[in-house]
Formats: sequence, C-alpha cells, structure tokens
Amino acid sequence: MLERSLQLLGPALERDGAVLVDCTLGLGGHSEAFLRAFPKLTLVGIDRDQNALRLAAERLEPFADRIHLVHAVYDEIAEVLYDLKINAADAILLDLGVSSMQLDEADRGFAYSYAAPLDMRMDASSGKTAAQILASYPEAELARIFKEYGEERYAKPIAREIVALRVKAPFTLSTQLASLITKIVPYIPGKSSGHPAKRVFQALRIEVNGELEVLADTMPAAISTLALHGRILVLSYHSLEDRIVKRALAAAANSSAPIELPIELPEHAPTIKLLVKGAEQATPDEILKNPRAASVRLRAAEKIRLPK
Repeated sequence: MLERSLQLLGPALERDGAVLVDCTLGLGGHSEAFLRAFPKLTLVGIDRDQNALRLAAERLEPFADRIHLVHAVYDEIAEVLYDLKINAADAILLDLGVSSMQLDEADRGFAYSYAAPLDMRMDASSGKTAAQILASYPEAELARIFKEYGEERYAKPIAREIVALRVKAPFTLSTQLASLITKIVPYIPGKSSGHPAKRVFQALRIEVNGELEVLADTMPAAISTLALHGRILVLSYHSLEDRIVKRALAAAANSSAPIELPIELPEHAPTIKLLVKGAEQATPDEILKNPRAASVRLRAAEKIRLPK
C-alpha cells in the first residue's frame, strides 16, 4: 500500500524540514519512496534488526545527509526523537509484523517451509529464542500463547505434545515444530486457510518479540510525539495488531470527558481525527503482485489538538 501511504501522509510532509519517522524501517522501501517524493524531508528510521539497518543504510546512501537510522524498538520513539533533538514528528509510519526480508532469511526461523534454527528474534542480539521458549515454558503457558496470539483451536494438544516430546530431544529446527503441528491440526487441501503451522509460528514470534505489548505502548507514545496536523499511518497484518491500533486511535479520536460532565472542557476534546473509515485493505491488483499484502489493514489519523 505504498501509493496510499504516500497519499495519506504526504500532506503533513510538504513543508521544508518536515520529519518522517519510519518506525519499522526494514529494508527501507517505504522510506526511499518518501525521500524521493519529498526532497526536503528528514527521515528517522527505527528498527530493532541490526541487519536490516545495515542493508537499509546501503539502500538509502544517496540520501545520507537527510536520514538518521537508529537501532531501537519503536515504543522508544519519544526517546529517539529526544536524542536527535527533534521536537516532534510530522508523520509516523508503522508497517507491523515480520518483514519480507526476515521471512526470507533461512537462518532466522520465521518460516515453517524449510529447516532453520528456531530463533525468531527480530533483534538477534538479545532476548529468548523460540527454541528456548519451547524448551522452558510450562504446558499451560504454551497453550495460552498459542491460543491468545495465534488464535489456534488446537493450542492445548499442541502444547501437550511439545512438552511430552521435549523430554527426549529439544525442538531446535522450524521443520521439527511444523511437522508436529501438521500431525495434530487437520488440513483439507483447497478448504483449509494456509499451512497448519501458520498460527503457532505467529504466536511464537509475537511472544519472542513482545510485539503486542510493544505496540500497545507505542500507539499513545507515537500520537503524543506528532506535531499539530501531523499524521500517523499503521499497517497491521492480523486481528490482534489491528485491534490494538483501532482502540488506540479511537481513544484519541473521541472525547475523554466523563459522561456525567454537562459540557466538554477543552482538555477533553479529541486530539486526532481519523483519515480513513474503518480499515482499508489492499486492492486485488496489489495482492496479485504481492500475495503478502492480502492480510494488510491500513488505519490513519491526523493530530488536531495539542494537549495543554
């Protein structure tokens, strides 16, 4: 949804010295397009994946005098801007979830289609791996993760089988886990949606990287760092992410006045207005060109009031 992102965030980036914060830099595809479209734009690119930062720096080298690339998690947006002595962001972009680069890197363990170490860390320098979680979490906790983060109907039997088998040998490869899941989760070719392991791998990735907790902290932080008339755009890829984004935007777009208050005081007025109705989806043409866009949900808003 690159063209739509340019269209929605563009009005906030037309002034000289406007600042765009790409909270999920990845390989820099979105950032490159914005830097080309707005020649006087300053970019702050944030990513927790050091390899992504290195590759993005190479791609964005022609714009080196207009970019700041920072190794951080996007809930640290306020601290990142403070360290760069930037008072506010004119536009903020969040393209959530795992990047195509991470999915395609065989040694990261995000994909279930080939053998790879069960790592799944977006920042390979810190935190528990998926293998460590599978080896140490109690059965009930594994079942909870698979159910809550993957919406997996067979969460309990999968967790039970993992605990039973890990006594004999630890789960170290993505194909080991995928093979176990395919024996438990029914799969009907032509009727079932996606690979049987898809939901459990999503759940593990979310747990490894604390994605939902980070996103819940990020949304109010991002909205607060926006300049007046600044804009935020979020691309989500599953219902758990989209629900957090929807609630955060709705909270800021509605009055915070207590229901018993006879009039709305200025400090209770909405701080943002929504720019799209509901969540937009990718067009059929884009999905045809890029099947990974099929699940995307776009939401956007504009800052209309600064807190007193």
